[in-house]
Amino acid sequence: MPVNDDLSGMPTSLSSDLIPDWNRVITGILSHAASTGPGLNRVLAAAPDFALGQAIRGVSCLLLGRAEMVAVAHEAYGAALHGAPATRREIALVHALGDWLGGRPTRAAARIQVILTLNPRDALAMKMIQAIHFVMGRPDAMRASVEAILPEWDDHPARGYLLGCHSFALEETGEFARAERTGREGVTLAPDDAWGLHAVAHVHDMTGRAREGLDWLTGRESSWAHCNNFRFHVWWHRALMHLDLGEYDQALAHYDRDIRAERTDDYRDISNAASLLSRLELDGVDVGARWEELADLSENRAADGCLAFADLHYMLALCGGERDKAAADLIARMQSARPAGNEAHRIIAHPGLHIAQGLQAFASGEYSSAWMHLRAGRNDLQQIGGSHAQRDIFDRITIEAALRGGYIDAAGALLQDRMARRAGTVDGYTEARLSLIGAARAQAV
Repeated sequence: MPVNDDLSGMPTSLSSDLIPDWNRVITGILSHAASTGPGLNRVLAAAPDFALGQAIRGVSCLLLGRAEMVAVAHEAYGAALHGAPATRREIALVHALGDWLGGRPTRAAARIQVILTLNPRDALAMKMIQAIHFVMGRPDAMRASVEAILPEWDDHPARGYLLGCHSFALEETGEFARAERTGREGVTLAPDDAWGLHAVAHVHDMTGRAREGLDWLTGRESSWAHCNNFRFHVWWHRALMHLDLGEYDQALAHYDRDIRAERTDDYRDISNAASLLSRLELDGVDVGARWEELADLSENRAADGCLAFADLHYMLALCGGERDKAAADLIARMQSARPAGNEAHRIIAHPGLHIAQGLQAFASGEYSSAWMHLRAGRNDLQQIGGSHAQRDIFDRITIEAALRGGYIDAAGALLQDRMARRAGTVDGYTEARLSLIGAARAQAV
């Protein structure tokens, strides 16, 4: 079988006439482009026995966190096994898909890491490792993987995207100044790298610089206009900045116009929406009937059981929409998770279940129970995946449960811990809660 190199100089089993199409798929994966899926489908239509393409199709389906896509991933795995992998890289990616289908995504990432270590300029392997570690809540592994190959990418055509990944990993591991410098450099090299652009926005969030964050994103909308649903997430960051500044009308305008521009049931889109509405309500803002469509969609997805991160945002929506039975059913399904041999189910069982029970109790006004459950899951919350900014809604609700339950000293300690993880800065949320704690302590004297 002919072997032709892709944009990273990695050999593939594709015929030379399909290499340009395949390179566009790789670039699309790096830049989160909406054209990536259709482009991959075209490559596979022309070369259905392209095992690497089938493996990427399968892994991409699993990243969606949807029950029905697991069957598609199995189909892709079968096609890959019956395909014609001509290189060690292709074989490794096929087996990595098998690892994840067997409930071991961390092992899948480790298998791909071997390929990246042997071939440090492999852009596709680099990005897939980042994606899996992100979903599994492993920022240290994300950073180690990128930093091991940085010296080999000085003249790589995709260097800007690597810097975007490095920037995000730096931010998630608390090195904010370096993350900002690296992200800005990456966006200069790859202006369509929405991941790197949003990594810098994360730095602004974590360092309490909402106005500067708005300045960073404003005028750069073309950097994420080409994206798949990731573009909704960048708009979410804009809305969070307005929220922190107390500009609630602007945050709601972004919600209606941008964040829910398409009312999808993708868990990542629901997480954007549900977490923003929850933040607004904690600040006393009336969000109207906006919970209804999220609750409808979440009720239909709550049986998926693919990722704790998704489950917890479905729970936010179900509680916001006052779907008590559906919320109870989701709790029951999480209680039935069998963690043995399945990493995602282990995380659903803990810390996922504790957090979900805490959210349910909080919505019911049972603040002591909410505090107990949320506190039990908090120390392991990193495991659900996502970013610090995304998980912050659960921190906020935990603090609020402590405040409303009368655990004032505990709420103060949580705020101090949150501040320590956010460069010691006082954002709008922290300032308001510190004021509440001060007032409560004054009354107690």
